[in-house]
Amino acid sequence: AHLVETGGGLVQPGGSLTLSCTASGFTFSTYVMSWYRQAPGKGRELVAAIPAPAGIATYTNSVKGRFTISRDNAKKTVYLQMNSLQPEDTAVYYCKGSGGIQGDYWGQGTQVTVSS
Repeated sequence: AHLVETGGGLVQPGGSLTLSCTASGFTFSTYVMSWYRQAPGKGRELVAAIPAPAGIATYTNSVKGRFTISRDNAKKTVYLQMNSLQPEDTAVYYCKGSGGIQGDYWGQGTQVTVSS
């Protein structure tokens, strides 16, 4: 099974990016999908999560109102729309699929850098 993130890059403060994470090798629609991030020198934190096969998403307080997680089960892809980006959002962003007894999968990460 694989998760592949794309869409990271360098953006100025106040800018936007959309991350994508495409799955293969497992039944995507049955997995809770989430985005985590890890800033330099810090632990990995949960940013947003969306239930399987769909439902109300949850967010960490620091991104509420700025980030939106969504999923397209037909495309086996989860997205993270990030608006009003700030330097403190700089991190490596990872997607995770959580399948309960089926196990968990992680992507390789994509770098997001917010800087002028």
